[in-house]
Amino acid sequence: GGCGRARRAVRADGGMAARGVEDGGSAGRRESGLAGDEVSAVIDLHDGRVKQIVGGTLRDDGARAPETNFETELPPSHFAAMYRRDRLPGGHVIMLGPGNDRAALDALAAYPGGMHVGGGITPENAARFLDAGASHVIVTSYVFREGALDRDRLRQLVRAVGSDRLVLDLSCREREGEYFVCTDRWQRWTELKIDESTLHELARHCDEFLVHAVDVEGKRAGMDAQLIRLLADKSPITCTYAGGARSLDDLDLAKHVGRARVDLTIGSALDIFGGSMSYLDAVSWQHAQER
Repeated sequence: GGCGRARRAVRADGGMAARGVEDGGSAGRRESGLAGDEVSAVIDLHDGRVKQIVGGTLRDDGARAPETNFETELPPSHFAAMYRRDRLPGGHVIMLGPGNDRAALDALAAYPGGMHVGGGITPENAARFLDAGASHVIVTSYVFREGALDRDRLRQLVRAVGSDRLVLDLSCREREGEYFVCTDRWQRWTELKIDESTLHELARHCDEFLVHAVDVEGKRAGMDAQLIRLLADKSPITCTYAGGARSLDDLDLAKHVGRARVDLTIGSALDIFGGSMSYLDAVSWQHAQER
């Protein structure tokens, strides 16, 4: 990566991401050039508990329970403390719907400066999570309205948070060979296409992009190599890709296809979330990249 000894984090959604920080510290990667091929971890929260949810099955109306790959009674802090122990910063605490604030704060307290937090973040509540130990806040839905990017809202966020502590979530789905951002639990398509002009415009307002490949997220059916290649080619700042990783071979593939310019979060593939990939092997893979 371009970060010197950038470290990786494993997602409690089973994922992993990288950050150019020492243990427990926090730092943007903008000043050190483009980091890449780092792994980080996520903690996905739903109804206040750690779960792994299949992409696109979460509904706002509550009419149907989301499909889950994994649930646990273990508190979020258990996973955050594990990432801290294993030197895996840069992971994401994602609040999927209401009722997760306390659980998110529990995770952040266990790894101060080591994790990002997202889900329902606004200019009004962002400071609460940053003050509680988040290195960055992750935002999607707030900066979109009626399917279009709301630049006034984006400016409000930057004023409240600072671009150096803002991660824009550009999670997307593919349509006729092009990728469009999806918001509101990935149910609503926007008109915003992920291409060079979009990435360059938005990069001026944030420290990093987080991109879930919604069509493969949580399905353990392989990654979207075309999307990883697009991000590697077109993004001027750090990108973290999430979705579909199954094995260490996939980590190697992401590193190759992304030309070590795209970080990775591993989700439901990890054994700590019920998957078949060894968490400890993923940690070892990450630390081997740092040598």
